[in-house]
Amino acid sequence: MKPLALSTMFAQQDRFEDGAEFARFAAAAGYDAIEISHSTDERKLRGVIESRVLPVVSVHQPAPWVRHSDGRGNSKCNLASTDRIERVCAIDYARETLNWAAKLGASRIVVHLGAVTEESMFQEEYDMRRLFDSGRAGEPRFAELREATIARRREHAEPYVEAARRSLRELVQYAEPLGVAIGIENRYHYHEIPLPEEYGIVLDGLDPAQAGYWHDTGHAEVLHRLGLVDRHAWFAANQGRVIGAHLHDVLGIGDHRSPGDGDVDWGYITEGLRHLPAYTLEINQHQPDELVAAAPAFLAKVGLR
Repeated sequence: MKPLALSTMFAQQDRFEDGAEFARFAAAAGYDAIEISHSTDERKLRGVIESRVLPVVSVHQPAPWVRHSDGRGNSKCNLASTDRIERVCAIDYARETLNWAAKLGASRIVVHLGAVTEESMFQEEYDMRRLFDSGRAGEPRFAELREATIARRREHAEPYVEAARRSLRELVQYAEPLGVAIGIENRYHYHEIPLPEEYGIVLDGLDPAQAGYWHDTGHAEVLHRLGLVDRHAWFAANQGRVIGAHLHDVLGIGDHRSPGDGDVDWGYITEGLRHLPAYTLEINQHQPDELVAAAPAFLAKVGLR
């Protein structure tokens, strides 16, 4: 059986205020390791570590969570920003994640590489999601919003993708002496970076031991259901570059459900990820304990153990 890690995304509940309690839950539920989520603060992170119950095998940038000087959570700082000060602060938070990974003996960090910050484009996608959730995705307005979202991103993306590429190079340079590889995750929103065709730009010249593709099953499925990115495109664009995965299920366009508690087609996922030696389950804090505990058996059933 391949080892499974449970993300501390599930630990964002009062009963797991002490990270040690979460670590004990994960072990009892049949998990072999833990990933530290970007929603986890240092106090909870230290509780996980000091419990010595399960190893930490990956850390999700930017962890630990802190509030930035302007009041935002540090996950809002944009590695793809065209503003130098904003990009530098995002790099600093990502370097702190790398420091923690090295300290914990984790061989991977997961990185959100930033976004195209063109606000009206995000609003159009948000309106699409509201229409989808209300059963109105077949209306002409939905198609109009989708085409506008695609066109606006195409118009504005280039300088942001280039900034993301520069940020990744700086992080790889910092990570190499630490022995930590960087997984670039496919994202939940269309304005975020990279799209499938942009992986070749940001990862050009880098070996998977330095940086590679991190597949998120739910993010790929949601963008597919919105008609924005075909779910098969991520694997097609990243053959030979997949270094990790977040596994979770989807119902409608609601993701981060326990695998088996949704309607994702796991066949193509198994085909694309079967070569990996281990997986991380990124399940939200609203899922019941019994489904979290049932997920390893479900993954064995679909060929991912």
